[in-house]
Amino acid sequence: MRILVVEDNRDIAANLGDYLEDRGHTVDYAADGVTGLHLAVVNDFDAIVLDLNLPGMDGLEVCRKLRQEGRKQTPVLMLTARDSLDNKLEGFDSGADDYLVKPFALQEVEARLAVLARRGKAAQPRVLNVADLEYNLDTLEVRRGGKLLQLNPTALKILQSLMESSPSVVTRQELETRVWGEELPDSDSLRVHIHGLRAAVDKPFDKALIQTRHGIGYRIADPDAG
Repeated sequence: MRILVVEDNRDIAANLGDYLEDRGHTVDYAADGVTGLHLAVVNDFDAIVLDLNLPGMDGLEVCRKLRQEGRKQTPVLMLTARDSLDNKLEGFDSGADDYLVKPFALQEVEARLAVLARRGKAAQPRVLNVADLEYNLDTLEVRRGGKLLQLNPTALKILQSLMESSPSVVTRQELETRVWGEELPDSDSLRVHIHGLRAAVDKPFDKALIQTRHGIGYRIADPDAG
């Protein structure tokens, strides 16, 4: 599993991370709510471990924004020292999928994350749609108006990011990080790939779906949707 741990207590975060990585999982970290939300929105994780009490933005607000503004359904396991029923209900109301009270056993965290990840994969929609453009995430087939389009792996990553965020704008930095990670390409690479994507997705058709927001980034949207 690829797991995001959002926890400001360094000892807890280190213990969790070391245990999960020793068990073969990939773990990313954030020590505050704002950073955690950003990572959760721009990356695809199998599950998120989210502390309730965080600097900058608490876990409840992170979870709400992740669901409502980020439109991400990544399973969330919320950690807290608060064990009252009202606290748990508040956590679930914010969009959390499970709730674990500190102190906890590391084995139980992994077991709960595995259950959430399986449930999340089964529930996630596997087809993205914008106007007459369709991207099947299982077969990696892209069709527009029923016509099969040929796209390279980099173009597919860019297209997935744009379609998942549609109709919102995705910044250049977010796209570059999503596609290339920490090893960012030269400054013209993204522009070149966007040009190629437009040639396949827009040029043969009447309506252009890929739009540039100069100085900011790109978005994909139905121009007739307003």
